[in-house]
Amino acid sequence: MSRIKVEKNVYNRNQELAEENRRRFQQAGAYVVNMISSPGSGKTSLIERLAPRCVAAGRRLFVIEGDVETERDADRLRRLGVEAVQIQTHGACHLDAAAVARALAGAELAGVDLLIIENVGNLICPTGFDLGEQLRIVVASTAEGDDKPLKYPAAYHKADVCILNKMDLLAWVDFDVERFEAAARRANAQLQLFRTSCRTGEGIDAWCDWLMQRRA
Repeated sequence: MSRIKVEKNVYNRNQELAEENRRRFQQAGAYVVNMISSPGSGKTSLIERLAPRCVAAGRRLFVIEGDVETERDADRLRRLGVEAVQIQTHGACHLDAAAVARALAGAELAGVDLLIIENVGNLICPTGFDLGEQLRIVVASTAEGDDKPLKYPAAYHKADVCILNKMDLLAWVDFDVERFEAAARRANAQLQLFRTSCRTGEGIDAWCDWLMQRRA
């Protein structure tokens, strides 16, 4: 007896849900950013730096935090008065559109100016899943090595913005900024590049101002 193997492309279903998310976000007037990076690059710290600037500009910020376990990052932002929802994946290496929809099921998005989704720390799995965002940011740090765009080109190819964080560590690490940025440009010639340090404040105003203008 012959067998017919039926398969369903999970990416197709995710894309359908991502489009539903996108329609909801657009109807609410929320500008949505998906931040991806390897663990410890400073995504949460960058959002912490952004938060007071949103308040000063009269912008309502809402954040979805994705982590394997704990609510530590969401709690960090809540202490700053930021509305934050935590998704614990309990082992999954990325967020998908369904997880985002579930996390926002009871949320009132009307009046949210900027919705940031901080994805699970990983440069592979999150790259392939649209969450319904309008902008994708890949964050790197000088502590990781300057060959990340060569090793993980898809993460940079599919991003709109690349933030190179922890510039304050350059004196203590073997990292070539020009080599990193050249590799990132090879992956994506249109990539918008920023250099930042959450510790010293270097470059923070530039990227926050750019994001606010982009949202406007």
